[in-house]
Amino acid sequence: MTSGAAGQTTVGVLALQGDVRSHLRRVADLGARGVPVKRPDQLAGLDALIVPGGESTTISMLAQRWGLIEPVRELIRGGLPVFGSCAGMIMLADTVLDGRADQLPFGGIDMVVRRNAFGRQVDSFEADVEVAGIGGGPMRAIFIRAPWVESIGDGVEVLAAVDDRFVAVRQGALLATSFHPEVTGDLRVHQFFVDRVRH
Repeated sequence: MTSGAAGQTTVGVLALQGDVRSHLRRVADLGARGVPVKRPDQLAGLDALIVPGGESTTISMLAQRWGLIEPVRELIRGGLPVFGSCAGMIMLADTVLDGRADQLPFGGIDMVVRRNAFGRQVDSFEADVEVAGIGGGPMRAIFIRAPWVESIGDGVEVLAAVDDRFVAVRQGALLATSFHPEVTGDLRVHQFFVDRVRH
């Protein structure tokens, strides 16, 4: 599935809050067309969507305000590839722990995710992480007020763990990481995602 000029793959980046620019830059580095998405009409024609890191309660609140919750859920149900990093992982979880009562995720991945599971901002850390299906050895992963996956359903594949905590998972066309691959120079997670969109 391709769209855009000359069949170029078009990847939307949800631009409500978080490090949108870094994701757009990584998409462009891979020869795809990155477009910021703030309104439901901007979802039309996308080949994939990225939900960036940031503050999941803020992203949820703004997504509700701008009428994006149901349109994104519908695209997920329809098989649109979606990648979520950090807060994006929370937004792709079917169940969120330690969230606000009015927090609505997009869902799609049969997992239970705990917000801020690794601690506060001061507890942010880096670790070398092996990600299944991605060659080239361990990647340096940056965790900032990061969630982790407490449990998964039968259809979810664990791609990476830190201290026995799941930090990268995949279910069908959906990919989620606790860490922020967009802030390093390592393109491998984005390449992994974009390659699957193209093929």
